[in-house]
Amino acid sequence: QVQLVESGGGLVQAGGSLRLSCAASGITFITSAMGWYRQAPGKQRELVAAITRGGSTKYADSVKGRFAISRDNAKNTVYLQMNGLKPDDTAVYYCHLDSPGSSWGQGTQVTVSS
Repeated sequence: QVQLVESGGGLVQAGGSLRLSCAASGITFITSAMGWYRQAPGKQRELVAAITRGGSTKYADSVKGRFAISRDNAKNTVYLQMNGLKPDDTAVYYCHLDSPGSSWGQGTQVTVSS
């Protein structure tokens, strides 16, 4: 059974930083591609960042240069370092198993105050 457990969300002032973590179990993490997505109120869920099993990354244009995705295969964990946070970054952030298969975490709230 796949489990993805996010942590690290919270309330932060604009310009601040947060680091999200997603601990995975029930998968062969080292061969899995992972992603971070977010959904703001009234908006569709969108890709924030993704990382392949080889460590290649891609980012939404809105977060390039501010966010960084990384993975620690020894800990079965994927991270999202978020710097220079803006009020528009406010959303529920979800960890996702992109491949093989598909599975979502429960989400963690990130709120950025102006």
